[in-house]
Amino acid sequence: MAFNNFQEFIHYLEKNGELVKIKTEVSPDLEITEITNRVTKKYGKALFFENVKGSHFPVVTNTFGTFKRIEMAFGRSADEIAKKIEKLTNTQVPEGIANKIKLIPKLIELAKTPPKLVTNAPCQEVVHTDPDLSIIPVLKCWPEDGGKFITLPLVITKSLEDSKRNMGMYRIQIYDKNTTGMHWHIHKDGANHFSQYLQANKRMEAAIAIGSDPATIYSSTAPLPPGIDEFLLAGFLREQAIEIVRCKTVDIEVPAEAEFIIEGYLDPQERKPEGPF
Repeated sequence: MAFNNFQEFIHYLEKNGELVKIKTEVSPDLEITEITNRVTKKYGKALFFENVKGSHFPVVTNTFGTFKRIEMAFGRSADEIAKKIEKLTNTQVPEGIANKIKLIPKLIELAKTPPKLVTNAPCQEVVHTDPDLSIIPVLKCWPEDGGKFITLPLVITKSLEDSKRNMGMYRIQIYDKNTTGMHWHIHKDGANHFSQYLQANKRMEAAIAIGSDPATIYSSTAPLPPGIDEFLLAGFLREQAIEIVRCKTVDIEVPAEAEFIIEGYLDPQERKPEGPF
């Protein structure tokens, strides 16, 4: 079963008794994560916090906290998921014409579900021209954390050299209503893109998607071979193309049915202390 968005997956979990709704008001500052920590360690159900203090939006946690829910997310057993992913991520371009020809069926299977570009998207139904990150119930997880961090952020950038797209899951700290920190290890593709812009002394456009379908969320974390688009992997895993849409203010494509899209840029000359996390 392919889920088009995160809400479809949440409804499916609820229908199958894998989600608990919490009506009591809870705080995004330490309280939600303390509850989630206890439930996760007991392999409990996904948690839907309906009444989040200071926000109009609910928060869902522990959605992928058990093998059962991971299998529900992908519509197949954990072994089948692992074999399908391993088949792709272990792909290396072999030496010799004969071996390269043997690789063709695998590449054809991958290419069957390329991302589909659309012009109208649910993620653009409401557009804030004066951004205010405080409307999003971002969590503070631990007492000594440096602040609030977006969890499961899908960070999308493009290479300055060849415009190839990358989607990765990096650490996003909220500083104020329109500024975040971007923390990535130097070997990551997003960091490589930023290095290109840094050398050219140009600011780099970027977008952050929050709340997408399970396959797209997973794909942002996958150790893919160079040059394979994460949106292509998501379509491959769910056997149905991912719909993407161009951002309003930057030249970046994002999941069309994400819950939130944050559009912005990274200034090569700007640095701030980040963490601890």
